[in-house]
Amino acid sequence: MRGANRSRSHLLIISGALTAALVAAASPAAEAAVAQPQFSPGAPGAGDPYFPDMGNGGYDVGHYDIRLAFDPGTQAIDATTTILATATQDLSRFDLDFQGPLTISRLTVNGQNAGFTRSGAQELVITPPHGLRKGSPFVVSVSYSGVPQKIDDPALGLSGWVATKDGAVALNQPIGAATYYPVNDTPDDKATYTQTITVPAGLTVLANGEPGPTTTRDHRTTFRWTMNRPMASELSMLAIGRYDVTRGTADGGLPNITAIGKSIDTKPGQGEVFNRTTAQIIQWEASTYGPYPFDSTGGIIADVGVGYALETQSRPVYDQRDSDVDGDLLAHELGHQWFGDSLTPVHWSDIWLNEGFATYSEWLYQEKFNGIPVQQTFAKTYADEKDWSGEVADPGRDHIFDDLVYNRGAMTLQALRLEIGDRAFFDVLNLWPTAHRYGNVSTQQFIRFVERLTHRDLGSFFHTWLYQPGKPAL
Repeated sequence: MRGANRSRSHLLIISGALTAALVAAASPAAEAAVAQPQFSPGAPGAGDPYFPDMGNGGYDVGHYDIRLAFDPGTQAIDATTTILATATQDLSRFDLDFQGPLTISRLTVNGQNAGFTRSGAQELVITPPHGLRKGSPFVVSVSYSGVPQKIDDPALGLSGWVATKDGAVALNQPIGAATYYPVNDTPDDKATYTQTITVPAGLTVLANGEPGPTTTRDHRTTFRWTMNRPMASELSMLAIGRYDVTRGTADGGLPNITAIGKSIDTKPGQGEVFNRTTAQIIQWEASTYGPYPFDSTGGIIADVGVGYALETQSRPVYDQRDSDVDGDLLAHELGHQWFGDSLTPVHWSDIWLNEGFATYSEWLYQEKFNGIPVQQTFAKTYADEKDWSGEVADPGRDHIFDDLVYNRGAMTLQALRLEIGDRAFFDVLNLWPTAHRYGNVSTQQFIRFVERLTHRDLGSFFHTWLYQPGKPAL
């Protein structure tokens, strides 16, 4: 913030600027421009070619406040989501993403009732009572109820609100957040979150970030979780059910909250082992990637039936029926806290920046804790890989979770290590997430970053490994 010097020269500058502004405003064209903003609808998509209907244009979200009551008997929710946003154009109307059979009972913009319609599979089209000026903050509040439905995409699997035996788990990558709250569902619009969830007493609620006060009244318990660091909607998470929770600390006193579902086959002391191993891996990865980017860490083992683990921000979820989580899986999902969560791709085509780095975290873990050199893992993967079709940096919508993205992404990093040497490579691993912390990044940004750091033209190298189909020659 600049200082507030009230000197005479400062007043003269202000006076001159004000006079110039008044003269400019006196012209008919300037007066019309000020008096009559050109309101227009925000775009119904954020421009990602893989998911053209996801996200929306015309505004930027700063914060989501989700207040939700859950009935495990019916799987119904009764919720109000309040969104603080800023208009990025003069808006006559705007969209939110909101899917499924949830019924809206009230919708307001800046405290006044607003018009709304549902369009297509996920568009909630909102017309405020007055146009919203570019640069102005506004508040949207949506009250709704019903039974959320998961998404089962033939190519990408299950996401969104998934019912479990004793509750529900919400896993939102890539298109699931809108199944239980209205959202600007694009990785390029990060926001902070507060989730206040009420459930029958005896159930536990876990979510991203840090826990607040927990209160019980009339046989119902309310949990409050806050994520104070910018988070993409696809990384938001909610777990409701019966869990054994372990609280510890990681390096430097970082709160470490882990949980294992009570339906999980648990060995004696496994809760402490899970917590301790999580802390150990966070400490080791921080020594390589730089300071841990969030205010707490942890993880959740849940029998949710989606068939994958997910790097939900600050607290990954591991879908398992037993509590024995492999260290390399922990290394993968916790590595995502730097690569994918703090640094999030601008477009889904850049997802190798998530999965390549997280898979490389597994390779580094195997070297550090199991004595298997990274180069040995690289050589085996290179020899065993069967499908070399496709582009790593543009795999296509239905292939964002393919081995092409994970394995060849990690191979690209090891090939880069051999190309630029260990010292420069580990500088990249540390400085890349530090320089772009909490931001959105692209493949082209990464290439420019490495080239500036090494003072080398690496265009041919990256073209071969990221943009050219076929098996690269070593």
